[in-house]
Amino acid sequence: MDNCNTRPAPLLLAFFSLAALVISGCTEPLDERWQKLDGAIQAAVDADQIPGAVLLTAEKGEVVLHRAYGHADPLSEQPMMPNTLFRICSQSKAITATAAMICWEKGLLGLDDPVAQYIPAFAEIGVLDSLAADTSFSSIPTENVMTIRHLMTHTSGIPYGEIGDPRFEKLYTKYDVTDLFPRDERSTLENAERIGQLALAHEPGSKWTYSLGLDILVAVIEVATGQPYAEFVEAEIFEPLGMNDTHFVVPEPDRFRVANVMERHPDGTSWQTHQHADYTIDYPMHDEWPLCSGGAGLTSSAGDYAKFLQMYLGRGAGEGVRILKEATVDSVMADQAPGLLSGPWQQGLAFGVKRDTLGAGRFFWSGYFNTQYYADPSTQEVVVLMKQTYGLERDTTSTAFNELLWN
Repeated sequence: MDNCNTRPAPLLLAFFSLAALVISGCTEPLDERWQKLDGAIQAAVDADQIPGAVLLTAEKGEVVLHRAYGHADPLSEQPMMPNTLFRICSQSKAITATAAMICWEKGLLGLDDPVAQYIPAFAEIGVLDSLAADTSFSSIPTENVMTIRHLMTHTSGIPYGEIGDPRFEKLYTKYDVTDLFPRDERSTLENAERIGQLALAHEPGSKWTYSLGLDILVAVIEVATGQPYAEFVEAEIFEPLGMNDTHFVVPEPDRFRVANVMERHPDGTSWQTHQHADYTIDYPMHDEWPLCSGGAGLTSSAGDYAKFLQMYLGRGAGEGVRILKEATVDSVMADQAPGLLSGPWQQGLAFGVKRDTLGAGRFFWSGYFNTQYYADPSTQEVVVLMKQTYGLERDTTSTAFNELLWN
């Protein structure tokens, strides 16, 4: 383990090193919190709890620690590198919500516009009333109109199936809805229209249910802008912020950098590539699959995602460009689902936002294959932890990360 404890180079400069540890300028001791998290990750790799990880911490726009641990693919012994690419899954949601806020600033959509204004298939959608054994169903009319704001705040009533509501897992299977990752040649709008022909889990705005709504939001953005979503988000977010590693489809020359998703072999002592009956993990390699999953489809690096978070710490500005107005950032962080969540956090338009007295305003989320992040406006800190694992019974790195987030 390299023990160079430092204050390093500016955020922009440190992201593209290929070294296993990116730190420079050894001038100040590393914060004890980062030392503790670094030690927990290294211990987990040494104990074979996880095959590998990348950690990035930054303070006031400067990278403090950017380190790779273990293997990106233990089967081939490919080492993890600071610029390894990860399927960030639900960390895609904040980027999609940001794209929607850019559209809102441009006057292309309103947050309280009906979803059916952009996707007419949602005009008659009701709340699920009954579901028969053969997956035929009945629904009752909604009292509330589903809006774009509902899509952005997990209050639309459109649940996940595979990772959510078993009733909707059956419905999505029967009616051939994609509810996690791209898997065929259907478009984002076509998939959204299929969902619009089904039913909701509850009345829009009445409950918080982890939602497929950000996938529907992508279709709304495509209709509002008249552009493919991948092109819009590239021009409006990725290119201005220098997020060169963030894609729905990874360019072929960079595919060797994508970490494998690992799970425990049934023998419990070795690793195997994750396989699932309902999706394939190689979706970032298929440029013939046009669906852009706004809730789960992006691949990125720790460095790129830190740039995105830093833009929010800059109140809408980062890398010398302004992406959002300051007032828009305030709206993104405000409680957008009042009364629907209990506990220490609130639902913003793009993030979960901590609301207790210790670390209030800290925003966070995580991804299906065990990526995690938080950023703190009061201390100007960013922490990104990237892994690619599934179904692990024990992972003390997540525990260590959550201790930082919530304490």
